[in-house]
Formats: sequence, structure tokens, C-alpha cells
Amino acid sequence: FKGYVFRIGGGNDKQGFPMKQGILSNQRVRLLFKKGMSCYRERRSGCRKRKSVRGCIVGPDLAVLSLVLVKKGAEEIPGLTDDNKPRRLGPKRASNIRKLFGLEKKDDVRQFVVRREVKEGKKSKAPKIQRLITPQLLQRKRYFKAQTRKRMEAGKQMKVEYMKRVAEYRQEQKEARAAEVAKKKKEKK
Repeated sequence: FKGYVFRIGGGNDKQGFPMKQGILSNQRVRLLFKKGMSCYRERRSGCRKRKSVRGCIVGPDLAVLSLVLVKKGAEEIPGLTDDNKPRRLGPKRASNIRKLFGLEKKDDVRQFVVRREVKEGKKSKAPKIQRLITPQLLQRKRYFKAQTRKRMEAGKQMKVEYMKRVAEYRQEQKEARAAEVAKKKKEKK
């Protein structure tokens, strides 16, 4: 491994307890875990659990150490760096396809989607392109915007009519009250 640089990705000790990032010790500790923490998957929502994990400092009691290759050295490592496997799948999102092939905005992404051959049927498969701007999508967007605008205008219209009706009702009430008062005055006389 001369010239190689590795990053430690994690590991397990001899009893199988995983190493956890951020625990600065080289032995086991018992921590209270909750949702979202590494080394823990909650079985019921809101449940917390105290579990044993090993600290992130490397020691002689480790059985497995996961390494990530950061820098390649002079020699090849057999089975790791000597064979170059191509990627099985190409990008699916429209912007990522554009980025891969260096396309302009006006170019048609559908012509550049990466197809893969299916062995038995001699057919090729291609992913469904996501976030593709189609005339149908633009039409749908326009339709939804028009619906929203229509609803707003209808709401405004209804509000105007309601305010008008409220004003009429108040006027009627005022007149009724005035008539009542006049009636009472008449009776007093």
C-alpha cells in the first residue's frame, strides 16, 4: 500500500459492536440513541434505546476496519484498483443528463438518455427522465395558475357582494330601530 492514503470509514470490535463517529475513546460506551442517530434504527416512533457502541479511536481490539481510498499509490491493488468497471446506470434527472453531455437548454435531453442492453431479449432499457419540461407540464402549470387566479377573483367578487349585503342589513336594522323608537315615543305621548 505504498503511497496510498486511506480514510477510516468505521469498523467493528471483536464482539461485533460498531464504531461510532464522535466518541473519543477506544473502548465501549453505552449511549441513549434516538431517531436519526447512526448505529440505531427505531422500531416504534419516538422510542429511544440505550445501546453499546465502540469509540472511534482505533485499537488492537478491532475485528473489522472499513477504509475508503482517498489517494492512489504507485502500485495496483489486485481486485481493487486493477479492474475498471463501468457504471451500470446513467443519470435519470434531466439536469444531470445535460451536465454529463454538456448540453444547452435548447437541446433535446431525450436523445441523450443512457440506454442499457438487456441480455436475454436483445432489447434496450432507458430510465424515465425526471424533471423534464414538456408542453403538457407547461399546460398543466398554466391551468393550475389560471384556477388559482379564478378562485382569487371569485373570492374578491363574493367579498364585495357580502360587504354590500352587510351594509344593506345594517341600514335595515337602523331603520327598524328608528321605527321602534318612534313608535315608543308616540305611545308615551
